[in-house]
Amino acid sequence: MKRKFIHTVFIVVSILLFSCSTSSTKKVNVEKLIKEMTLQEKVEFIGGYNSFYIRGIERLGIPEIRMADGPVGVRNPGPSTAFTASIALAASFDKNLANEVGAAIGREARSKNVHIMLGPAMNIHRAPFCGRNFEYLGEDPYLAGKIATSYTLGMQNEGVMATAKHYDANYQDFNRHKVSSDMDERTLHEIYLPAFKATVLEGKAAAVMTSYNLVNGVHASQDDYLINQVLKKKWDFKGFVMSDWVSTYDGIACAKGGLDIEMPSGSHMNPDTLIPAIKNGTLDIKIIDDKIRRILTMYNRFGLFENPDIAKDIVVDSATNQAIALQEAREGMVLLKNEKNFLPLDKQNIKSVAVIGPNGDPAVTGGGGSSFVHPTGAVSVFDAIKKIAGDDIKVTFAKGVFTGERLPEGFFDHFNFYIKENGKKVKGVHADFYKGTKLEGNIIASENFGKLNLEKEQMKIDGLPDENFSARFTCYFSPEENGTYWLGLAGDDGYKLYVDGKMVIEQWKNQGETIRKYQADFKKGKEYKIEVEYFQAGGDAVIRLASQKRQSQEAGPETYLSQAISDAKKADVVIMSVGFSNETESEGSDRSFDMPFKQNELIQAIEKVNPNTIIVINAGGNVNMTPWIDQTKALIHAWYPGQEGNIALSEIIFGITNPSGKLPVSFETKWEDNPTYNSYWDDDNDLKVEFKEGIFPGYRGYDKSSVKPRFPFGYGLSYTTFGYGTPKVENKTIKPDQPLKFSIDFTNTGNVDGAEAVQVYVSDPVSSLPRPVKELKAFDKVFLKKGETKTVPFELNKDAFSYYDPSKHDWVIEPGEFKILIGSSSVDIRQQFSVTVN
Repeated sequence: MKRKFIHTVFIVVSILLFSCSTSSTKKVNVEKLIKEMTLQEKVEFIGGYNSFYIRGIERLGIPEIRMADGPVGVRNPGPSTAFTASIALAASFDKNLANEVGAAIGREARSKNVHIMLGPAMNIHRAPFCGRNFEYLGEDPYLAGKIATSYTLGMQNEGVMATAKHYDANYQDFNRHKVSSDMDERTLHEIYLPAFKATVLEGKAAAVMTSYNLVNGVHASQDDYLINQVLKKKWDFKGFVMSDWVSTYDGIACAKGGLDIEMPSGSHMNPDTLIPAIKNGTLDIKIIDDKIRRILTMYNRFGLFENPDIAKDIVVDSATNQAIALQEAREGMVLLKNEKNFLPLDKQNIKSVAVIGPNGDPAVTGGGGSSFVHPTGAVSVFDAIKKIAGDDIKVTFAKGVFTGERLPEGFFDHFNFYIKENGKKVKGVHADFYKGTKLEGNIIASENFGKLNLEKEQMKIDGLPDENFSARFTCYFSPEENGTYWLGLAGDDGYKLYVDGKMVIEQWKNQGETIRKYQADFKKGKEYKIEVEYFQAGGDAVIRLASQKRQSQEAGPETYLSQAISDAKKADVVIMSVGFSNETESEGSDRSFDMPFKQNELIQAIEKVNPNTIIVINAGGNVNMTPWIDQTKALIHAWYPGQEGNIALSEIIFGITNPSGKLPVSFETKWEDNPTYNSYWDDDNDLKVEFKEGIFPGYRGYDKSSVKPRFPFGYGLSYTTFGYGTPKVENKTIKPDQPLKFSIDFTNTGNVDGAEAVQVYVSDPVSSLPRPVKELKAFDKVFLKKGETKTVPFELNKDAFSYYDPSKHDWVIEPGEFKILIGSSSVDIRQQFSVTVN
């Protein structure tokens, strides 16, 4: 395909350019700098500051370095291209695309003078509930590792450091500061470490970020085994390790455990804690020097001493980034059901389409929390369908359910509150600021703002610390007419809303920007006192307040449903846009298996009046489909598709694009079927979760069980068909250090151009220790025009045949016969052959 050729040329050129620029960059003597730093400077250097910075030391020529949240775009500062959720990138099974996405985000980061991106994220998907599943790359460690590695190479070829996160075993987001992921050594090394290992060894990631959770009873940010023994010694990692924001708990333990920099500030690894320990011999200064050495060595590698202004002469090609985001969405969406080839729709046979569901308008681009990117522009499902359908097809929209949460686009641009100055009403809000997060002690600063729509830069006030402060905002609300109003709040971190002294919203926790709203009847001309309490505990600072009168057509749940049913009855086809959003699936908490707001009931009601219904789901993983799946003609899992994703969705529905996404995670029929069912929740409240499934999560568990998933790992439908030729194997007997090389012909046997995500699994039928029935060890995305045949080579090295032996604390290969399985999914094996390793 032309796209792949252009991509290859682009990558080669970018590698050459980056290599030339870095090789010609003047390197500084890191050891000399370390010797010249004072003890105070050294310890301060390993604590971040101003939320997203590594501090500079001007007298030594050490530049200030900036970070930004990822992994699906440059979250801060300001709007950026919103790419698809990482889980959708994994669903593409396309390493070249992952490289392009990483490069595109890298270029945009450079344009904002961001030196370090906090991504890729690659924790293993165990169950559908984890609030950050959408940030991760599925259930298989090999798939996650290869996609993350390609993404990392693309980003770092643009001169921006990538950060592999969250190290390690972040499988959940409930009580994430306290719950321990407990597992045996083999499970850790075979399932939860390989993606990080690949990203470090093959991707040469500059940084690694630790997770919030504990691993086997030790906080990840101070885990000597994970950081020092495995990452730095066994894998010979040369980069630096940072904490996730506010995920440190013991400064001395972190320092000794291998953490190199504490973010967003040195709240534990600081001079007050570390300098006395160094002076009394509890902590060796060499440990601190090594941390600085690692950070500054990366500065040398990326040329940041000579050129810290990486935005200079960089102009982002927004059209190119948008095109990459669109292609990512096209390749990541998964067609799960297509009864009697209901899709693609033929425009000639359709006069009307009803878009129904809470995600139909406005656009749902991403999940919530620190990865949510405010897009430079986003098209809703409703608008995208109208655009692709054309003027001859009538397209209507009905929300269908009353969500009670989502606020209109641009809601926080409107501020209709006032304060009183010298007896006069003045638009604005009064703020009193306090040190600490509990609104205690003396007021350290007071200020009036024209509106309450503040981010960290607007709250830089003399005497106010950058981290760990709180505020009380006071204003008044007096509506111009009677009616039901929304009072909306958004905050990073916690907030409360009071109306006339009564608390009506409480979202008092450390979190990424989260939106909540209060709805009530307000009387014209009556004055209501509004108070907002807020705290900031590290990272970003955001607090917003706005109001809006509810429109009459938004009367209530019954009206929503009746309007949707009416539209469905009149339409030739219904497109149901349902699922979760950045407000209902987000870091900081886990979500439900059922979609919120009674959306299952909505789907059932619509399918009853119009069987020609296409279900489109936004979610980071599986949802409960049992109430309606049997009556559904077509089902598309769109994940979180980014700002361009709904155009891709519309192209797939109308046949402009042939779907090619494959599930990077098994979809269970019911939660009880999942291999982690008995080991996900902390049922006994002891803050420990034992991974009882061991090395058998996901398809590994289903393969050895009589219970099968609704949709298996690697599954996804196409509008065409593919033929698998007989594998051509170079040598069916190999030595352990000898690669297995083979090729196979793939043919597009249908009538539509398309792409197949080919999967290669390895099976070891006889082993001293139990092994999975099969494990993914290679894959490729093959683009074929109708009737076209391509020969695709594969190579499996010793890692493909090895397992981790806890008695040896290392990987081993047992001589014998292995089966090589080649298929379209984990259960759809098309070709196989045997090879002997001796």
